[in-house]
Amino acid sequence: MIRNFIALISVFTLVSCSSGVIKRTNHGKRPRAQARPYFTGVKKKVALLQFFNESPYGGRDLSITATEELRKELTRTQAFIIDTMGTKIFGSSKEIYSGGGVKLVQMARKAKMNGVNFVVFGRVIEARIREKSDEIGVVRQTKSYTESKVEIRIFDVNSNKEIYTETIRGYADDSSMRFFAADRESKLEHRRNLLRYVVKVAIRKAIPRIMALAEKLEWVGRVARIVGNKIYINAGRNSGINIGDILKVVTEGVEIYDPETGALIGVGKGEVKGTIEIIDYVGPDASIAILHSGGSVHEGDFVQLY
Repeated sequence: MIRNFIALISVFTLVSCSSGVIKRTNHGKRPRAQARPYFTGVKKKVALLQFFNESPYGGRDLSITATEELRKELTRTQAFIIDTMGTKIFGSSKEIYSGGGVKLVQMARKAKMNGVNFVVFGRVIEARIREKSDEIGVVRQTKSYTESKVEIRIFDVNSNKEIYTETIRGYADDSSMRFFAADRESKLEHRRNLLRYVVKVAIRKAIPRIMALAEKLEWVGRVARIVGNKIYINAGRNSGINIGDILKVVTEGVEIYDPETGALIGVGKGEVKGTIEIIDYVGPDASIAILHSGGSVHEGDFVQLY
């Protein structure tokens, strides 16, 4: 009798527990973020010049921060190749600003021959911190308001003109509890980190706009050498050129000048001479093509996607 009663209680307990189990569902859960797709187009080559800082704070440190953050973000998009020879051709951003951009126009053809599509340069116009803290107490609450203003400019080598100028602001505030006797070096490092952060914020804001702009403009490569029937192109696997791609061969565009002022208005489109087909790769970023249609392809001719 007692044994049957214990068994009955055990069954009742199991049923009660099983009926109280809460099943997990996906209701209320955030959907898992989808991985960003890899860029599958032809990558444009960018000459990124060293930024300069004209604000009274941060010095060279903010110049380096702005340049390297832009380099990192452009590389992360997988839509660009940062050209290591860019600084040797054009110099620094400060040199471009001081010369009024004349150096860009003068060096555009040399950059084009090196396969550069864009020159990106700029400056940190403003970077500052305002702090407000409690007046009394051993442990004081300090709130820092930090802001930056960064100018980014893009020169299109193919059209020989500036195509993008934008001034972008970055903001941040930080609340922290500090002992009033905190050492000076810790405070300075805290301020440096805040200034770096707001410069990075401004740089990151520009990336979607640069991407949208770059997608509208044509990629341009060059015929580097011709050996027999093989045509060597200065872009290959790393640039996103695929075997089987058909490229059109075009002459160099004619520079158009204003007859009154003598100023360069722009560069006209070159004439299509024929097409070539990519058949193999050479090294990390060059390719071999053969004539597909037309003729009279020469070293130094420019190529574009068909």
